[in-house]
Amino acid sequence: MTIDHTPLDVAQLSPGAQRALGAGPSKLMAARGIMPLPPADQVAVLYQLSIDGDASLAQAARATATGMPEKLLGGTLVDPALDPRVLDFFASLHAEKPALFDAIVMNPAAADQTIAMLAGKGGAREVDVIAQNEQRLLRHPEIIAAMYMNRRARMSTIDRVVELAVRNQVRVPGLAAWDEVARALTGAAPSDPESDAMFAATAEALSGDDTPLTTGDAEQVVSEEDANAVVAVPEEVPISKMSVPNKIRLAQLGNAFARNELIRDPMRLVAMATIKSPGVTDIEAARYAANQNLNEDVIRYISQKREWTKAYGVKVSLCRNPKTPLAEAMKLLLFLRPKDLQNLSKSKGVPSALVAQCRKLMMARTGGSNK
Repeated sequence: MTIDHTPLDVAQLSPGAQRALGAGPSKLMAARGIMPLPPADQVAVLYQLSIDGDASLAQAARATATGMPEKLLGGTLVDPALDPRVLDFFASLHAEKPALFDAIVMNPAAADQTIAMLAGKGGAREVDVIAQNEQRLLRHPEIIAAMYMNRRARMSTIDRVVELAVRNQVRVPGLAAWDEVARALTGAAPSDPESDAMFAATAEALSGDDTPLTTGDAEQVVSEEDANAVVAVPEEVPISKMSVPNKIRLAQLGNAFARNELIRDPMRLVAMATIKSPGVTDIEAARYAANQNLNEDVIRYISQKREWTKAYGVKVSLCRNPKTPLAEAMKLLLFLRPKDLQNLSKSKGVPSALVAQCRKLMMARTGGSNK
């Protein structure tokens, strides 16, 4: 959720700011930054003009706000009297400048949504600054989610803020794998500089092109050979040496090669966190559904994800997989084509009840003939 950039109440602004926003040439002068104003008034006026109905005026104001001297802004954006919308506007323009980043983050007037936005954009140092305000993190845990999904955030910092949330019984929204994230931290050794470096290097190595694993048609039936194919990650990528919390975060941030490795992890927490990753595509889900070696909870999760079971290839894979909950498989049988239904009716690898239901459906479709 972001903060709405709605107009300020002009009546609450200083007389000088009101004159700058009045009718006549003063607006254009203010938008271009050539009207003398105290810094606090100038940033408020530029914000107001940046959302003006006159597109050329708004563009000029935005350009002026973008080009303001960093030293001048740094001394202005710390003012707790500034409106949260003004701070959010300048945060969106100057998030990459450390001094301005710090000024906004340390300003108690900054909206929680603004801090969440910055938490997702900042570097390791900037995220560490945000992590210092534990009260704000607990009040608006979406900030923790943004930090978690920022690949530049140190793993040790992430461990610390996750532990903070767990200790205070705060559930972090926006992380589908939060249950796994929280449980993995119990009893795990805290990350140190070495594990921080390992995670950063691994996440970087597994962030590139993954089209070989994400290209395909989930409507097509996945072969058993394709489902069980193991695509090894490079030897220099030490996934096996990573801690469980690190693996879980890599599953959320890494590409399909990382997920293809982690979905097979013997630790249920890791496998479940992987299937819940926001990056999982339909074709990946179809391949996972066809893999009978995966954890049964992973297969159950796929079978209950309507977004994925809409694809015909996923339906067939789930029906063929004996780890699919029988009730879910029974529902999916109704959508199978005659050829796939017939093949399944001869399978010895699925529950007998499912085979029997296959035959009933075939007879019903052929008017009583099972030939």
